[in-house]
Amino acid sequence: MFELLGDKMFGCECFCWHKHTDHQYPLPQPQPFFLPSPIPEWPLGQGFGTGKINLGELEVVKITEFERVWSCSLLRGKAEGVTFYKPVGIPDGFFCLGYYCQPNDQLLRGYVLVARERVASSTEVYCDYDSDTDFPALRKPVNYSLIWSTDCGSGCGFFWLPNPPLGYKAMGILVTDTPDEPDVEEVRCVREDLTKSCEIMDTILATDANTFQVWNTRPCRRGMFCKGVSVGTFFCCTYFVSENQELEIACLKNLDPSLHAMPNLDQIHALIKHYGATVFFHPNEDCMPSSVQWFFKNGALLYKDGKVNGEPIDYLGSNLPSGGTNDGAFWIDLPRDDNARKNVRNGNLESAELYVHVKPALGGTFTDIVMWIFCPFNGPANLKIGLMNIQMNKIGQHVGDWEHFTLRISNFTGELWQVYFSQHSGGEWVDAFNLEFIEGNKPIVYSSKHGHASFPHPGIYLQGSDKLGIGIRNDTARSKYFVDSSTRYQIVAAEYLGGVVTEPCWLQYMREWGPTIVYDSRSELDKIISLLPLFVRFSVENIFDLFPTELYGEEGPTGPKEKDNWVGDERS
Repeated sequence: MFELLGDKMFGCECFCWHKHTDHQYPLPQPQPFFLPSPIPEWPLGQGFGTGKINLGELEVVKITEFERVWSCSLLRGKAEGVTFYKPVGIPDGFFCLGYYCQPNDQLLRGYVLVARERVASSTEVYCDYDSDTDFPALRKPVNYSLIWSTDCGSGCGFFWLPNPPLGYKAMGILVTDTPDEPDVEEVRCVREDLTKSCEIMDTILATDANTFQVWNTRPCRRGMFCKGVSVGTFFCCTYFVSENQELEIACLKNLDPSLHAMPNLDQIHALIKHYGATVFFHPNEDCMPSSVQWFFKNGALLYKDGKVNGEPIDYLGSNLPSGGTNDGAFWIDLPRDDNARKNVRNGNLESAELYVHVKPALGGTFTDIVMWIFCPFNGPANLKIGLMNIQMNKIGQHVGDWEHFTLRISNFTGELWQVYFSQHSGGEWVDAFNLEFIEGNKPIVYSSKHGHASFPHPGIYLQGSDKLGIGIRNDTARSKYFVDSSTRYQIVAAEYLGGVVTEPCWLQYMREWGPTIVYDSRSELDKIISLLPLFVRFSVENIFDLFPTELYGEEGPTGPKEKDNWVGDERS
């Protein structure tokens, strides 16, 4: 083994590069991640789970086997560092598009795509494709530009950007352990019309002065109708990059209008049966979910602007106004009778089911199984101010609460890749290796008390200022109250299947599922502020700024189709 310290690497003191020729003082290396149980054999279909995906003029394969090129650790910061990998085991006829990188403190479960040009049959038509071009889909780079190196002579790390021929785009960066420029046979560049722009996502590595940074990437535009395909490569540079800035490397573009790698209906049912999450509610939850039909059947009322009395809603929601936009002309409320109102507020766990929307993600290389859960009522907030915890009387309450989580499935293999946990106005993607599982490969989702936000682990999550310890508490725990979405679900939409799934009437209701509420939060919060010790007391205005906006008033929530993520990607 030898170890080199870059004392001055383009003006930066921060890296310790390691090349291992023996086992003395090695950096910890990520171990491969495997799901708890084997993946079953999926029902027959077209391209789902076959290992290859047709993008039109290109065919791609996902590579998850890697050879380590370099590991590096920060002299200041995390000792585990990061590792750069070269994909190996590439099938004959396919070409590398770039290398892979990840932190060493997480399990190894990345991928990069490799590609080959395919010959279209006479009946195939590519969208957005100029069939008159004589240029091949893949070409070698002209040469490489050295982006950055440790500048320490032989044995250091070197980062290379392929310089594509005119009309082509590079897909990723290469890393070597010598200053010799890589061979142009090492990678291929892709014709520009077969690519989409990409942007930086998570920071993998940054020097103390940010003179060199490494990120993973994703397509700039993402959602159900977007064609961008993530290659799985990383980007690095020595200059400032904004979040939405177009990069010198690109993503691929899916030009296959049939989305043949998406699962058919039988495969969707098999995926839900295998991966359907168990949703646990807090042991002290008193605002349980219910089915939409139970909500209607037990007295929910439809109100129209200008009319005093509400109208009972048909069991299927067939008398709800359909389509349009949320114009404030209609809203749903609880029954007027006190006993019936209390009954509906409490929900009905026995009737609860998950409402499933299935849609393409990342250009049809992944499937998003979005699982919506309905609660007739959202309970009052529990505030945390320092060491004080205060249960509010009314603030935070509203009628009709729609929450969701999303299973992201790889269409190459049918593997569960990530789960998105929706949390009020935002949320987070969690990789499969950071999930809790139950009964094989079924992840666990924890629903927070009263607010019903989704979290991957039990505990207390603060919505507000963690630094000051001020905000709304989201308490989660396992209990006897749960819904198993692998058996209790209804597929309500899968647009790409072209009418195979009939959408229920209530899904077309675009107005509010609850009345607009304005809280008298000022007086209630003033009482709380008066209880604070003088040395932590802020002005009323500053305290208010730290609380989430839903403390002060809330419009009735809209249904799933009015949410941004119905067509777009999840917020993260």
